[in-house]
Amino acid sequence: MKRYRWIPAMIAAVMLSACTPKITPDTELTQESDSTQQVETTIIPNMQISDKFYRTLIPYKESASRGLVVSNINTKYDMKEAETGLMRISQNFFDTEKYYFQEGQYLDEETLKYWLARPNQTTDKGPEYQGLNPSSIDEKTGEEMEATVRATEAPVYLAHIIEQNYLTKTDDNKVKLAGMSIGLALNSVYYYQKEQYGEFYEQKIPEDELIKEGKKIAQEVVNRLRARTELADIPITVALFKQEERNSIVPGSYLTYNFADSGKTALGDWEDINEKYVTFPMKSPDDVYRDMNTKFMNFKQEVDKYFSNFTSIFATGFYQNKKIQKLDIEIPIQFYGTAEITGFTQYLTGLMLNHLPLDLHITVSITSVNGPEVLIIKEPNSDEPFVHIYE
Repeated sequence: MKRYRWIPAMIAAVMLSACTPKITPDTELTQESDSTQQVETTIIPNMQISDKFYRTLIPYKESASRGLVVSNINTKYDMKEAETGLMRISQNFFDTEKYYFQEGQYLDEETLKYWLARPNQTTDKGPEYQGLNPSSIDEKTGEEMEATVRATEAPVYLAHIIEQNYLTKTDDNKVKLAGMSIGLALNSVYYYQKEQYGEFYEQKIPEDELIKEGKKIAQEVVNRLRARTELADIPITVALFKQEERNSIVPGSYLTYNFADSGKTALGDWEDINEKYVTFPMKSPDDVYRDMNTKFMNFKQEVDKYFSNFTSIFATGFYQNKKIQKLDIEIPIQFYGTAEITGFTQYLTGLMLNHLPLDLHITVSITSVNGPEVLIIKEPNSDEPFVHIYE
């Protein structure tokens, strides 16, 4: 077992990717801002850690609507997966070798606030700013629906919009926008109040209803993007993300995606995505999770025998097409002695190799009230995990 106490940031990033980085000379280019028509100098980094990741232009530009994600997405797990999941989908259309990543620069905070509202809340703006969620006005009476009626007949489906830009290098030493991906974060649960400052109630939204309404919203979003001159001819990917409820400890997942090729507005057939995050251990697992649940339970029981003074141990499994792809294990501990942590780490690593699948990517994070204590990473088909004990 290998033990590292200090690793420079760049080397650590390479080791964690378990890939040989592709090193090329730094490339300095210019980028024209569509909003200001100013030309800026930008740099393409000299290292690509893996062909699974996009290179990001320097200086890094934050999303034009960055501040909204915290208030619109339910959990930190959903925030991360909504972004990384959209990147995975984007790789179907935008090759990591040819395209460079940039956070969305075209949908600003004001625009998104209007789009995420209800149409009866945005009557002061033009059609391109009308709210994309259902109206809360009863068509028969012209009055505002009661809260319980809104919950069933007109819930808020669209919670947030994630924009990602993909750029390419031109022959005249510039970078230009060459593609865009849009993630529509949808609510699996609608939270509402019957009175101001009152108790919150929940209304679950059926997945088939969520997908149906999400597809309608997706087409309207593409229509509005195409109406902008600077976005009229680029390829656009759009995907539907189902976020989990507020107290969930696992992220939601993307359900389906579509693609509008250069200059086209109409979306074609949707491509379903079979991805899911689950928590182990499970009390009554479905057939697809039963084998992994049994292995994890055996692993957990062996840990319990040796060290009983930690609070809990749980894991998050990521499944694609009903096959587990990775397992992230969290172990909060109550002991702090260096020798005890070292002994626990050695024992734990052996258990991981003996009880958990060899062909699986596994990450083990041991934490205490003082913060991270140990990080263990095992790549698929490797029996030599990377182990780092923090100092």
